[in-house]
Amino acid sequence: MIEPKVIQADAEELMQSAVMYLDDTLAHIRAGKATPKILDAVRIDYYGSQTPLANVSTITTPDARTIVIQPWERKLLPDIERAIINSNIGLAPSNNGEVIRLSIPPLTEDRRRDLVKQCKAEAENAKVSVRNARRDAIETLKKQIKEGLSEDNEKDAESEVQKLHDKYIREIDEVFAKKEKEIMTV
Repeated sequence: MIEPKVIQADAEELMQSAVMYLDDTLAHIRAGKATPKILDAVRIDYYGSQTPLANVSTITTPDARTIVIQPWERKLLPDIERAIINSNIGLAPSNNGEVIRLSIPPLTEDRRRDLVKQCKAEAENAKVSVRNARRDAIETLKKQIKEGLSEDNEKDAESEVQKLHDKYIREIDEVFAKKEKEIMTV
């Protein structure tokens, strides 16, 4: 027989990871502000292997609209430029021979709405993951009744899982609201 506390802990771990995944995914969505996370998906050919841009350069944001990439080896400048252009992040690099600058253009109202829709879809996916974790935990608890768990203990554990569910759904809503505000702020 599996202890109800173990089932609850497993469900909470799954719910937590859904919120963390959402947080990470939303950080990669461009909100009109310069952030090095925009470049996380950019990889360059470095001595025959695909390497993340952050592993071969220093990426800084001197202001809210600019990202500066300073490669550790100057010969990488053309490769980095090509990788950024091919990555479909929608930014045009400018190379001055020392560093590459990316200017983040201000977002149009339509683009802001599209980004909010994209964020909402990601938040909904996270909510589905939390609901699935709750469903799986409750099913496991119901199976434990057959293995000797009392119905009272099962109902108590089920209500605890529901409280966890409600807590993480609220957290997802807060993360989404924060990102929506960030995107819609001009």
